Amino acid sequence: MDKLRYKYCPINLRKKLILPNNAKIAVWVGINIEYFDINLVEFGGIQSFKVEPPNVFDYSVRDYGNRIGIWRVSEILQKYGVKASVLLNSDVCDHYPEIIEHGKKLEWEFLGHGNSNSVLLNGLSEQQEKKIIRSCVDTITESTGQQPRGWLSPALQETFATLDLLSEEGISYVCDWCCDDQPFNMKVENGKMISIPYSVEINDYKLFLIQNFSPEDYFQILKENFDTLYKEGSINPRVMCIGLHPFIIGQPFRIKEFDRILKYIENHDDVWLTTSGDIANWFEQENNKR
Repeated sequence: MDKLRYKYCPINLRKKLILPNNAKIAVWVGINIEYFDINLVEFGGIQSFKVEPPNVFDYSVRDYGNRIGIWRVSEILQKYGVKASVLLNSDVCDHYPEIIEHGKKLEWEFLGHGNSNSVLLNGLSEQQEKKIIRSCVDTITESTGQQPRGWLSPALQETFATLDLLSEEGISYVCDWCCDDQPFNMKVENGKMISIPYSVEINDYKLFLIQNFSPEDYFQILKENFDTLYKEGSINPRVMCIGLHPFIIGQPFRIKEFDRILKYIENHDDVWLTTSGDIANWFEQENNKR
């Protein structure tokens, strides 16, 4: 199989998609709920110290999201009636079961996100990767009562075998490939795989930790992103993901901007505020019509 898993198709030559209720844009909120192993060195790369364990600084900064930040984010989601799509490290199920129970009550969707963000897939053997993917899927299924159908790799890193291994474990859509504003089909050895748009450019990780934007800048950037996609969506609908990390957006001085952007989006007509899984279901139905 060609190592590139999808075909080039320019947006201006595509058949128009029809979102539910003829919406112009589908918006989903992807919350990265992650576990970092204090016994390991890797803490997500950028702006982390490469020191021998215990790396107290990097561990505790990230653990703020699970102790405090996620509850602020959840409160705002409930305020606007938005269900989260949770990009879940399966080790969270063991270390933070209260978060899992909370998400189950709110009917959040749980996607696979590896075992831990301290362990990336690239560089692993196929057998090692297969073991991690299977363990992740099995643990999330057992803990949440729902088998994950979606996947985001830790740090969005894959091997050339990742998509085939995911398909073997029942994963039918993936969010690693940030190259489009619409879903598209990917090639796998067996089964089907859909790419669902995820955000890197408007992700809170990049905007705050890499580019050092202010909370006010964050709101303006997401607003401009939404406005452009909303306008283009009148010609051919678009998908926007608000990718979040509770240890970042959940800080007291940032959280109100998340509230502001959801309020702004909700005040527009023809918007489908939904989950990544519902977008994948819709796109699969669109495929079946063709």
